[in-house]
Amino acid sequence: MVKVENIETSGWQAAIRGMRNPKNSWDKSDSNWGFDENGVFHEIILGPNDLDLACRLIKAGPEHRKFLRMIHIQMDITSPMFWWSEFDTYKVATTRDSCSKMHKIHTKFFQLSDFACEGCDEVPYAMDVLEDVLDICERLRNDYNKTNDRKYWRALIELLPESYLMKATWDGSLETVLSILHQRDHHKLKEEWEPFRQECFDNIPYCKEFYEALYGKEENNAYFEI
Repeated sequence: MVKVENIETSGWQAAIRGMRNPKNSWDKSDSNWGFDENGVFHEIILGPNDLDLACRLIKAGPEHRKFLRMIHIQMDITSPMFWWSEFDTYKVATTRDSCSKMHKIHTKFFQLSDFACEGCDEVPYAMDVLEDVLDICERLRNDYNKTNDRKYWRALIELLPESYLMKATWDGSLETVLSILHQRDHHKLKEEWEPFRQECFDNIPYCKEFYEALYGKEENNAYFEI
């Protein structure tokens, strides 16, 4: 499983302004930037001229779509550790601030909801093993808290299943997000990647339009129906 929350984007005004620098065409910009009564920016509305130019630059190649790398995407993600090891493949101008396993793993008792176990649910003997491992992890946690003996903590870290759910706040550019969405389409870990992709398409402004411009919409119509 994967849970994506608190998606935020920034840098749009500068990116769109910079997009028009090569041709000095700022007078053709027709986007609107929504501000509330307190002057806080809260809405992104690209005008037809700016959206058309953005899509043409995206299609023209990486040297022309530099504006995508000026748009930042931030989000909170909770997902199993085995998924994070794949997500961390994307390290171009990204930052991840994670909850600490090293410092906090012993502070809360373990329960099944702390783990992604969709596959084990379908294989009874696998679920039996997972539950046994969780019992041992809980015993190690308690022994460490009672004795402060590092050997119990070390054994707990070594034994902790890769299905343990970790939360992190992630930051990257829109260019990186679009690359992730393309490369992880129809991935084997569909329980994690499909919800992640859908959250991005649904909640990042113009993600669908830019994705279509970059990769075409034929292969992903299912995601664009919602």
